[in-house]
Amino acid sequence: MIQNNASPTIDGLFRRILARKPDALALLDPLNKQRVTGQPPKRLTFAQADRAISALSAHFIEAGLPNNSVIAVQLPNTVEFMLTVLAAHRAGLVVALLPLLWRQAELTVALNRTGARAIVTTGKIDGVSHADLAMNAAADAFSIRHVCGFGHDLPEGMASLDLALSEESATTRAVTQDGRRAAMISFDVTVDGFRAVPRTHLSLIAGGLALSLESDVPQGATVMSAFEPSSFAGLTSSLVVWLLSGGTLALHHPFDGDVLEQEINEHSCETLIAPAQLAVRLAEIDMASRLPTLRNVIGLWRAPEQVAASPIWTTQHAVLTDVYLFGEAGLFSARRAADGAPAPILPGPHGAPRDVPGASIAGEIFLTPRGTLALRGPMVTPAAYAPPSPPRDSLLAQPPRDFVDTDYAARLDRSTGAICITAPPTGIMAVGGYRFLSQDLQEWAKRLGQGALLTALPDRLSGHRLAGRAPDNARAREALGELGLNPLMVEAFRDRAPSN
Repeated sequence: MIQNNASPTIDGLFRRILARKPDALALLDPLNKQRVTGQPPKRLTFAQADRAISALSAHFIEAGLPNNSVIAVQLPNTVEFMLTVLAAHRAGLVVALLPLLWRQAELTVALNRTGARAIVTTGKIDGVSHADLAMNAAADAFSIRHVCGFGHDLPEGMASLDLALSEESATTRAVTQDGRRAAMISFDVTVDGFRAVPRTHLSLIAGGLALSLESDVPQGATVMSAFEPSSFAGLTSSLVVWLLSGGTLALHHPFDGDVLEQEINEHSCETLIAPAQLAVRLAEIDMASRLPTLRNVIGLWRAPEQVAASPIWTTQHAVLTDVYLFGEAGLFSARRAADGAPAPILPGPHGAPRDVPGASIAGEIFLTPRGTLALRGPMVTPAAYAPPSPPRDSLLAQPPRDFVDTDYAARLDRSTGAICITAPPTGIMAVGGYRFLSQDLQEWAKRLGQGALLTALPDRLSGHRLAGRAPDNARAREALGELGLNPLMVEAFRDRAPSN
């Protein structure tokens, strides 16, 4: 392996911690992993994780995946996810993140859009055969050359990564450790349609620094991540924040409130990373007695327009940091002060941490002439959101753009000068963390048949849930399947609320 560190990479961050404390605890599986995937929970030190990463990296190399090729990953929030991402980077690959609730139609579009050469999944997740989904999607994607997975009873033709871990092959290849190289691809839905959003190692690290510095995650902390890592925010808030802190990453597969509370207490977690609605609900319980080790709570808002109207944070022994998410375009964070109210967001450059003079600039926030909020900075990839090219006969060249217009409506407060985010993008509906075009929802409702109803309802935990009703339930599910919408989306967020 060539260690030519032109700039930091994700694997480089891991290796630095490994060199300092190989026997320290690195990764902790969800306690209910046996129910989720059928496999027992794992506890890995950095040395054990390094051997697993090297074995998986060797498998990808021996499978013939060339440098800089794309490997798609659809895995739950378990140790295997983190190991796979680190192994892919060690092998010089680019990781494409596939959300868990995507089914064959969405997977096929994503695989074809990115030209992915391989896909990684697991046998079953919450009773759904993701191995079969991956095999079917791979059959429809011309670029796929290798399908592999964790777990038991994998279908014929799918390589076993558990076997690769047990063999611990020593195969390596020269990979230039340069943070400017592509590291990941996530997927977004905008008013202009479906977009693949690539990012470099430096962009990922910039996102992780913005979160960890603003929320003051201490070095060596035990961090609990209860947010799906299938997005830019999900990956930076878990994998990157963990590597920057050099501590232990405990994982929770969303969502079981009782298990989460048990995990936080059993692992003595200082920091919790979770959907903001869940974080806010924690203030309703006696955190000092029920979660005594928590000192930092990082709440990720998929609907950033709701932050200003959120309840006051009243818990004294833990501080809440609000993270504003704008699809895959970017994010920024603001730690709440002693009064527990959301911090005012001023236009212009913002540092990390935000209230420290002279802090490194994490990004810039400003309003466009359209009255929408725009982002600029090291974690933002403007090229992925560039407007459509002008017609060929146009004599005017499109001016270069170094920012991303999030399409969130915003205005300036006259008294404070702070930015007020007032509405999400027109024509976009966020349902349980997934974004849909409103016109698609209307079309799906029509396909369900006369007398059917498909709508997004408010939900305290997920923001919205997709609720459906049809005279013939079997017919409705068949129609949803034909449209490429996962039938479980109608029910997945119906009753998913944390217990106190």
